[in-house]
Amino acid sequence: MLVTKETVYLHTSDGIRLEGDLYRPEGESPSPVLLMRQPYGRTIASTVVYAHPQWYASRGYLVVIQDVRGCGSSQGEFTLFEQEIEDGKESVLWAANLPGSNGLVGMYGFSYQGMTQLYAAIGQPSPLKTICPAMLAYDIYEDWAYENGTFCHEINLAWAIQLAALRAKKQGDLEVFAFLLQASKNPVISSQLSQYLRQYAPSDFYYKWREYPQASDYWQKLSPGNHIDKLNLPMLHIGGAFDSHLRGTVRLYQQMIKASKYPQSLVIGPWSHLPWGSRVGELDYGHESISNIDKLQIKWFDRFLKDKEHLFSPVSWFDLGAKRWTSFEAWPKDQQKILYLSSSGLANVRTDDGHLSPIPQSERLNDLIVHDPWRPFPSLGGHNTLNAGSFERSKLDCRTDILNYTSDPLTKPMVIAGDIYLKLQAQSEAEQFDLFVILCQLDPDGKVYNFSQAFVHFNNDSSREIAMQPVHKTIQPGHCLRLGISASCFPAMDLYLELLTVQLIYGELKLTLD
Repeated sequence: MLVTKETVYLHTSDGIRLEGDLYRPEGESPSPVLLMRQPYGRTIASTVVYAHPQWYASRGYLVVIQDVRGCGSSQGEFTLFEQEIEDGKESVLWAANLPGSNGLVGMYGFSYQGMTQLYAAIGQPSPLKTICPAMLAYDIYEDWAYENGTFCHEINLAWAIQLAALRAKKQGDLEVFAFLLQASKNPVISSQLSQYLRQYAPSDFYYKWREYPQASDYWQKLSPGNHIDKLNLPMLHIGGAFDSHLRGTVRLYQQMIKASKYPQSLVIGPWSHLPWGSRVGELDYGHESISNIDKLQIKWFDRFLKDKEHLFSPVSWFDLGAKRWTSFEAWPKDQQKILYLSSSGLANVRTDDGHLSPIPQSERLNDLIVHDPWRPFPSLGGHNTLNAGSFERSKLDCRTDILNYTSDPLTKPMVIAGDIYLKLQAQSEAEQFDLFVILCQLDPDGKVYNFSQAFVHFNNDSSREIAMQPVHKTIQPGHCLRLGISASCFPAMDLYLELLTVQLIYGELKLTLD
């Protein structure tokens, strides 16, 4: 089908011109509208993970890719989430009245583009009939800026650099743009970078986020989850096993199941935040794992914008071990298995000393780790890092600044599907400290691959139950589980600049099994 492209304009109620690209299928009129609102320059159109908008238009839709306020060629000031409810509502109403539109609108997009869908839906414009939010933060504090109270240093800094660079370019400061583009390749704070972030990053958000290390009204005012009562649409929720916002995607899905009368469907692939291919980190999950989201979204839009019959599983989740998709009737949570941490006190020195056992240890743990800022425990894979995914990490387990706890080899397959919680009691000479925890599979050949992890903030001598990254993974007989705990994960976490000793006193791992 032939598709044409034109530039379209919306003048908001306060006089700001928002610009977009309209892709129109010839001979298909009137048609529903698919709208994406994004801050990165509309030409990219999220093609880092989705098919080009021309492909969507060729399926019988008008497709609008719009620059949000203050970005791309749109006028105004970009203030990071604050303007998106009203602008989103006005954009939907405008899109519904474009020539060739039948008055029905759907939205799609991931990350910030996922957020703009929620904000537009909060405005409750009547033409908006369905959305497909992917990889987004339901709660900006819990699901984006911080994880279990720990600031997500690397991904927040990298995003701030990107937004600052785009703003510098928009203002014609190409020297600063070039500096920030180079800095994005190795995001480490310097005095010059800090100066440019404060000057160009929208609303100085990177530093403002650091000023609010606890949940507060500041975060509530920004977060779409604060308006759950206004969200009542059919939604196709899309997440990734190694996505930094998976907990937000799952949280939104669970809340909408309770709050909405409309169908909700959740899809979790084996992907990182981007791209959505078969290879994530060092592992290839096979042909089935390649993104099917474009075709799935067209079926979803056909159902709710064209009244075609299509069935969707409540939960479709890719099994990282079996390398296949599994359907669930609800978020799995029935069967629990608890493994307790035990050792003789040498879990940081010998990888065979710490154990994960179904039997609790009679005495409290006395495992110590020392964080040295000159050689911090490094980031490698996981979800809250730029280089996400599963990596072979046996060389890291040999370091003495990580505690390792390993199960006996499995005698039958173990299918983990759902939430993972880790209860820890730890203490330190510092008043506050952060821990990094990582759950891995130990293969019979000694290779170790991560599949779930978490950051967590502690007050001294405190006990925390930590929500780790939920996972669906089959582990075969002969393999072991291994849990690692360190006091740093740089640059994914902030670098603590002093020597730090942490004593682990108690630990138990709670798995959800299918």
